[in-house]
Amino acid sequence: MKAIVVDDSRAIRAILGKMLEEIGFEVSEASDGRAALGVLAAGGVFDLALVDWNMPEMDGLQLVRAVRADPRWADMRIMMVTTETELEKIVIALEAGANEYLMKPFTTKAVAEKLALLGLAEVT
Repeated sequence: MKAIVVDDSRAIRAILGKMLEEIGFEVSEASDGRAALGVLAAGGVFDLALVDWNMPEMDGLQLVRAVRADPRWADMRIMMVTTETELEKIVIALEAGANEYLMKPFTTKAVAEKLALLGLAEVT
């Protein structure tokens, strides 16, 4: 399975990348939405994208909308992983095409539970 972690924080990308690799994902990274679109276009089929909301160049919501507008990535699961906690933001992200929403700070268990809901991991 292939995943991309999109976050402007190198530390968050490293933390999430390590978690995903331990589950068995091959992980790519991008520091913003525009860079993520380039990685997706060059990398073939991805099963999962973990996307921050607040990033320079292209934010996470814009990325979700761009991904959902492109049939190449129709089957990719998208999970927002963000500090945005307002119910309105969650609704907007889900309506835009995100499959799940996880608020920072997160735990390994919380990430695994969300991945299980998406059918991409088993909760241990």
